Amino acid sequence: MVKIRLTRGGAKKRPFYHIIVTDVRSARDGRNIERVGYYNPVAAGNEKRVELDIARVDHWVGHGAQMTEKVRSLYKEAAKVKAAA
Repeated sequence: MVKIRLTRGGAKKRPFYHIIVTDVRSARDGRNIERVGYYNPVAAGNEKRVELDIARVDHWVGHGAQMTEKVRSLYKEAAKVKAAA
């Protein structure tokens, strides 16, 4: 099964997450199929908090991929920001 989930990056105490499409059997920071965006929980000032390629996420969901709960909430946030723009 394919999942859309977060993989951690960044420095110690400064997390940064890539939103990736991966096989459910892969490790959290292991192999991925495609990177579809990022999430920066410590964004300050003018930095973007969430950047997501909504079209690619829709493509993967259409092919049976499942989003984790956190990615689903980030997807809703990104869609709301895109609709407002």
